[in-house]
Amino acid sequence: MRNLILMLSFLFAFSACAGGPSGKMQPELIGKVSADMPAIDSSTSIYELPVKSGVSYQDVVDSLKSVSEGLNFVNPANFPIGEHLKQRGIDPQGIKDVHSFCSLSLGAEIMLDHPEFLVFVPCRIAIYEKPDAQQNLKLFIALARPTFDLRSIKTPTLRAQKAAQELETILLNIIYKASKGDL
Repeated sequence: MRNLILMLSFLFAFSACAGGPSGKMQPELIGKVSADMPAIDSSTSIYELPVKSGVSYQDVVDSLKSVSEGLNFVNPANFPIGEHLKQRGIDPQGIKDVHSFCSLSLGAEIMLDHPEFLVFVPCRIAIYEKPDAQQNLKLFIALARPTFDLRSIKTPTLRAQKAAQELETILLNIIYKASKGDL
């Protein structure tokens, strides 16, 4: 009886994971992280990292610029949202910035197949402070994941999928280095 229960449990688990009408497993489209990075939560578009203690906001910005330029990314715009809130008399409760980054070679592979993907470009990286468990402001960096955005395209081409995955993997590496203040 115990073997029958184990076998039925296995079959139920296997059938619940089977993807599509053919029953074949579909690989999940997400970027790749190194072993020392937190895993990606595929249910959210946000990949967030706490900034290492002792690394300042300016260190993070300098790292973002240095690492991304070394990888042929452009930084076409920055949005100091916290400063704009202050100008309107609103306390931003810490740093609130969005930095945009673009890899024209990888982005083109997605946009040429799916022009509607333009609504998600350039890629966004946020640097912000939010309260930790002791209610002290802690610096974070986060990425809006391109592979999650690609889910909005009904039938993305294989080329677009590969480009989004590569783009996301590179951006994950960039924010990881920036969270440590690496140049």
